[in-house]
Amino acid sequence: MATTGAERITARGAIAREPGAPSAIEEFTMAPPGPGEVLVRIMASGVCHTDLSAKNGVFGTSGFPFLLGHEGAGVIERAGEGVTNVAEGDHVILAWRAPCGACRFCLAGKPHLCAASLNAKPGMLTHDGVALTPILGIGTFCDRTVVHSHQAIPVDAALPKEQMSLIGCGVMTGVGAALYTANVQAGDSVAVIGCGGVGDSVIMGALLAGATTVIGVDVDPRKLAWAKEFGATHTVDAREGDPVAAIKAITGGFGVNHSFEAAGRIDTLQTALFCRDLAGTCVIIGVAGPSATMELPVGRFFDLGGSLRVSWYGDCLPTRDFPMLAEWYRQGRLDLDRVVTKTIGLDDVEPAFAAMERGETLRSVIRL
Repeated sequence: MATTGAERITARGAIAREPGAPSAIEEFTMAPPGPGEVLVRIMASGVCHTDLSAKNGVFGTSGFPFLLGHEGAGVIERAGEGVTNVAEGDHVILAWRAPCGACRFCLAGKPHLCAASLNAKPGMLTHDGVALTPILGIGTFCDRTVVHSHQAIPVDAALPKEQMSLIGCGVMTGVGAALYTANVQAGDSVAVIGCGGVGDSVIMGALLAGATTVIGVDVDPRKLAWAKEFGATHTVDAREGDPVAAIKAITGGFGVNHSFEAAGRIDTLQTALFCRDLAGTCVIIGVAGPSATMELPVGRFFDLGGSLRVSWYGDCLPTRDFPMLAEWYRQGRLDLDRVVTKTIGLDDVEPAFAAMERGETLRSVIRL
């Protein structure tokens, strides 16, 4: 670990300077951890589609340049003043949402909806002195980062960091969408439209909740095969006819109790909406982008009833849920080994994005 100037910390990470342009590995500097903050040495980071979308400007152009990455696991190297929830040497998973405890949602007992999530104070600079924005307030495609201490969730040091890093976003989002957003119950039926890393995590979450019919829907035979490996009881190739009709045929003509849209597309959202049984729940997980619009047949939607919900981070509470998912992994109930398709180095971020776009990986994981 190097310091420069007034004790600024020098690190190395993947930085996206302009929308749509390739990221590059650069040195950057950051202020040491202030009150309530910690310096984390990143040991592993998952390559999530959200990072690719941010790099490509899908969510807008404000914030560039970005320090990419938001699925990280590592060890705390330094704690700032007043930190009591973690200590130097703790092995942690990083959460991009840390409830503040004081906003209107936290005070109403809904910390998973916190409107003022805790983050470290801005303090990152590129090597040429430009303010750097860590993705989702974390930034994990790097060897070190500073976060709020409540974004660092301790887990057993013996657990593999590659698998633990994925709990930090994609796996938690999918499992939480099943357990919390949809509240899947024993015996329920589920359809997951889009069987990538998040969709397969929904499948695992639905099975943990006791679902007995779990249908994976995709247009990629490789992803349908993955869905079966994660426990899907049925698969539907959406290229081979109407997926809604196929899902209803599997469920005795009724449709599913819960559907999950995990592809971020309007056509797949239409499928998710109308493959449900009466009063079923449709959960949106995929991010379609700010310009996406959909024409909704309101009468048909009303006649079907039920609810349309958005799942932010699987409606999770990281301090409760990260250790639980880590323990499920230890017990063999959560197959995170299978989610790690490929282990790469920090210099391989752009090839990992390309492999993701080609549908070749569930998750590439950077090992540092």
